[in-house]
Amino acid sequence: MNEEYDVIVLGTGLTECILSGIMSVNGKKVLHMDRNPYYGGESASITPLEDLYKRFNIPGAPPASMGRGRDWNVDLIPKFLMANGQLVKMLLFTEVTRYLDFKVTEGSFVYKGGKIYKVPSTEAEALASSLMGLFEKRRFRKFLVYVANFDENDPRTFEGVDPKKTAMREVYKKFDLGQDVIDFTGHALALYRTDDYLDQPCCETINRIKLYSESLARYGKSPYLYPLYGLGELPQGFARLSAIYGGTYMLNKPIEEIIVQNGKVIGVKSEGEIARCKQLICDPSYVKDRVEKVGQVIRVICILSHPIKNTSDANSCQIIIPQNQVNRKSDIYVCMISSAHNVAAQGKYIAIASTTVETKEPEKEIRPALELLEPIEQKFVSISDLLVPKDLGTDSQTSRSSYPARTTPPLTSRPPVTTSRTSIRG
Repeated sequence: MNEEYDVIVLGTGLTECILSGIMSVNGKKVLHMDRNPYYGGESASITPLEDLYKRFNIPGAPPASMGRGRDWNVDLIPKFLMANGQLVKMLLFTEVTRYLDFKVTEGSFVYKGGKIYKVPSTEAEALASSLMGLFEKRRFRKFLVYVANFDENDPRTFEGVDPKKTAMREVYKKFDLGQDVIDFTGHALALYRTDDYLDQPCCETINRIKLYSESLARYGKSPYLYPLYGLGELPQGFARLSAIYGGTYMLNKPIEEIIVQNGKVIGVKSEGEIARCKQLICDPSYVKDRVEKVGQVIRVICILSHPIKNTSDANSCQIIIPQNQVNRKSDIYVCMISSAHNVAAQGKYIAIASTTVETKEPEKEIRPALELLEPIEQKFVSISDLLVPKDLGTDSQTSRSSYPARTTPPLTSRPPVTTSRTSIRG
């Protein structure tokens, strides 16, 4: 502790561990501390199952039907990785993939009129899908061809659209797409939580749909990947990277005070000792006076003994309930994984429903998702504040991430795929 570091990082969430790893690789002297005895912070995967019961104050021990407690690794915040997204590219670039194995998520589904439908992953599926009528399918296909050919650096691909000025609403109108098609395109492909994007310049939305299509092309079943043994493996992978390049890690380390001098952070005090630094990076829970609440998220972790109905018995899937389908302002998400991912006992499934809180009765808001999961063997409900930094921290030399992650499910040479797992290799 009694040393000077280039950077001190507080909290071992994914964002903090990524930054710690990259800074260590770039020759920075890094000290990384967490008040918890485990990696991951709010992004941790909790094991054994008994610890999850304790965390949510569920009385008694898990029933024998749940199997061995050590067979469980339950994510607190659900996320799937977009196969061609920035996080996967970062995993490849840093070679953190040597510590991880992945499986492709088996399907992506969207909610419409009280039922769930598979988001088509092939042209044959698109033609057979009941999400759209025959004429809508033709118009939608033209739209997808336009998106695939679109290049924001090549005006010849614009077809009369100004990517920096034309609203996405106008692009949908250009291809005469109906409201149901707009709903599933914007929310199940572009992965927007609300409809605010409709009146924004179309460039970002088109690029999001391109990313979805490119990620889907990697494996065919869905555009999403999930790490074996849970999302907690991701921060641990970057922590290993940091340690290899000289980073120092201290878990179960109480943070007594952040030392500020002349308006700048100069160190961190823990157990009577002070470690000095030139820069501090932390999750907002360590500097509550420098963050503000901007909303809440409700998450319900559900343990099931069956796959979700109407998903063709998928071992893993994502279901998106667009806001318009349930008269809300923001979407509801369901991420489901299972024993196939080494996160649950044999024959068990973990489904996590989440959404942004809009009323004083959050559990009623999440009910449409829970109805898709019934019967539910055990559920764990949490409501978390969304915290964001009040300033950029450039003056105080303090950087804070948002906390916890919002409700969007994915984090934004072809890797080989086996039937059991996916290894991402460059």
